[in-house]
Amino acid sequence: MGEQSATGDGLYDLVVIGGGPAGATAGLYGARAGLRTLVVDKGLRSGALGLAQRIANYPGAGGELSGAELLERMRDQARSQGAEFAQGKVVASMLREGAHELLIGDGSYRGRAMVIATGSMGRAPSVAGEEEFVGKGVGYCATCDAAFFRDKTVAVVGDSDEAGEETLLLAKLAGQVHLVVPGKEAKMDSDLLAQVESHPLVDVHMATSLRQISGGEQVEKVRLRPPGGEEYELSVAGVFIYLQGARPAVDFLGGQLELDEKGHISVDEWFSASAPGVFAAGDVIGPRVRQVVVAAAQGAQAAMAAERYLSGRAGIRPDWS
Repeated sequence: MGEQSATGDGLYDLVVIGGGPAGATAGLYGARAGLRTLVVDKGLRSGALGLAQRIANYPGAGGELSGAELLERMRDQARSQGAEFAQGKVVASMLREGAHELLIGDGSYRGRAMVIATGSMGRAPSVAGEEEFVGKGVGYCATCDAAFFRDKTVAVVGDSDEAGEETLLLAKLAGQVHLVVPGKEAKMDSDLLAQVESHPLVDVHMATSLRQISGGEQVEKVRLRPPGGEEYELSVAGVFIYLQGARPAVDFLGGQLELDEKGHISVDEWFSASAPGVFAAGDVIGPRVRQVVVAAAQGAQAAMAAERYLSGRAGIRPDWS
């Protein structure tokens, strides 16, 4: 609801990457400050909060609710103040003062200031053959690469909304799509899962792990292991991996910002990163306490600091409430 396609070309005042508690709150505060604000996110259940089954300690929530429910409330509040939301995976960035640019599939967005709130569910290549075949059939963005696999058989590995949506996208072009779900249940939206399971070109492999990716010059096979069964191989031309890890999600930055020894974005007391007009908040900066309320507070401060930067003032406006 209220999502726009990832193909904008206008210049926003503030672009927020990540729609979790830090990103959604940054979007809210940016919009309330009168900034033309865009929040770019992979999906409601792509981050830690969206996957949480129960949240009982968020102030004002009024009892227990799922992480997805709390996050949707945050996003709705940001939208009500004028923040725009776009769904897409940021695959690269060009940090240029006054016009930072994000590449998303076949489109891009630009912002005079940017808040990075991508969390820490990134991962390093961990499956046998994954790193070897990156760019040779292994990918992490079907939106970007689906056209290369027209009428071919591909595999998608993951259980999130992002994995489901990318599966349906590939099914429009590919000859067959194998969705490999590591757990006993997919963590994606129930309506989305129903669409995936009922699609005639999609074969769902539930509770199955990806063991190996192999081939010659390009990906040719994947080896899978079902629960309690023997491993088996599938012939595929490509593998799109949407597994979650525990690393700061900063791969799209390409070394353009200073990071600490654990890969978190380094920020100062204004939540400002090492490039002018770039701020960061939430788990991507490695807070001592990883709680939704902490991430939201940091997102608010980062947006306020971004407004301060854009206006050229020395301090944060004291009258935001």
